[in-house]
Amino acid sequence: MFKSSLFVSALLFALCQVPALAAPPVPDSKPQVPEQQEPHAKPAGGARPAFSTHQARIGGKEISYQALAGTLPVQNDAGETEAEIFYVSYRVQQPATAKSRPLLFVFNGGPGAASVWLHLGALGPRRVQMLPDGNMPAPPFHLVDNASSWLDVADLVFVDPVGTGYSRAVKPDLTKKFAAVQGDIDSLGRFIRLYLTRNARWDAPVFLVGESYGTFRSAGLAEYLAEHGVALNGLILVSSILNMQTVSFDYGNDLPYQLFLPSYTATAWYHRKLAPELQADLNQTLAQAEQWAATEYLWALNKGDRLTAAERKAVAEKLAGFTGLRADLVLNRNLRVDNRDFAKELLRGEGRMVGLMDSRFNAENPEPGRHLGFDATVATIRPPFTSAVNAYLREELGYQSDLEYFVLGGGIGRWDWEAKNGYADTGENLRNAMVKNPYLKVLIASGLFDLATPHFATDYTVAHLGLGEELQRNISVKRYRSGHMMYLASDSLAELKKDAADFISATLKR
Repeated sequence: MFKSSLFVSALLFALCQVPALAAPPVPDSKPQVPEQQEPHAKPAGGARPAFSTHQARIGGKEISYQALAGTLPVQNDAGETEAEIFYVSYRVQQPATAKSRPLLFVFNGGPGAASVWLHLGALGPRRVQMLPDGNMPAPPFHLVDNASSWLDVADLVFVDPVGTGYSRAVKPDLTKKFAAVQGDIDSLGRFIRLYLTRNARWDAPVFLVGESYGTFRSAGLAEYLAEHGVALNGLILVSSILNMQTVSFDYGNDLPYQLFLPSYTATAWYHRKLAPELQADLNQTLAQAEQWAATEYLWALNKGDRLTAAERKAVAEKLAGFTGLRADLVLNRNLRVDNRDFAKELLRGEGRMVGLMDSRFNAENPEPGRHLGFDATVATIRPPFTSAVNAYLREELGYQSDLEYFVLGGGIGRWDWEAKNGYADTGENLRNAMVKNPYLKVLIASGLFDLATPHFATDYTVAHLGLGEELQRNISVKRYRSGHMMYLASDSLAELKKDAADFISATLKR
């Protein structure tokens, strides 16, 4: 079974009686149906839904939009409310004769992460101001207008799964029900169907956007929704992870070692730890690393203890050359270096360690003799995003709650992976959804410096979905010279927006 504690530490990326205020009438526009609250449910933390209007300059154009922060209930089959899911929606009003705008439901991962990362990092009309390379600026932290917001191409709904953000089970003993693969998918599927109903959006083209574990749940949701009559137009999977075996460094599971190797190579290239001939061109070097990982290195891992001393030494030297590590260390690790070990060892000589979610980031290693103590990426992003979302929801959107907004963990306990004799995997769900709905298109965005959900592992998963040639053409993959959260850096943020906008536009052209 997959070790959930390891995955959470590596990926934690991963949200009433008075109805929402109605929007003011706009001439020649479609009527906007206000999001409604469950009549008999107490709003999270006693908060009321908050409606507001704003303007932003996105893609070179001035856009007026409406924002709503509120909750919707998760009801069981008996109609009983078991949880409230907090969300923030943005919509642009349309002329009465216009077609319904695309509608994107957006999730982050973890499991245990709120949607704040994609919300205030990439898609929303406001974003956290980071340094141009994605690093943390000096506090206090600020929000700025997001010129690369996706709001100019689609309406957006940022969803915090139960146990993240302000989303809570109505009773503490129900929390465990939602801290599980199927409970999570079921609750979010019910949320989406209710949102479409209450907001009269059943005629809208629907997309799911997920990051990290959010891609895992999006793949599961694709089949769940198909079984409940919601045919999706597309999935956008950011830093995808569908098959947990590909990232689980467990005894006897050699798959991750070959799949992480190209990401080690990219990281060593970034920090200039490779030989001159490998430093010259990253794309060529990655192609060599991927070829070697899938052939000679895979052969060596499979041969195991049957390797001769000479073979073992040759493989160790080659592996050291592609990773920037010492050959004796690689031999000491039996030719198997996990991501946390690599993050600790690459810059040991400088007394530093690289990040897991973005290996371009690095921090001082206060205890170099011990296992990796923290992720330098999380240390960089947690304070600015936590500060920004608390200020934004209260001061700009007007949503007042006394609850803690769980940004990254804290709201759920141990996750139930529901994989009794293997590894959790929603790749089959994605395949089934695509077979049942051949119009479903998929865009996958991968960062080359991601040591949590490596790009080569994503390629492996896509190649093993079991799809025919025609459906394979429905999947497109983009790589970015960035990390797990490729939108932290301003250049990758703009690149991701362009790719997503092109994908949405192409998907809707029949």
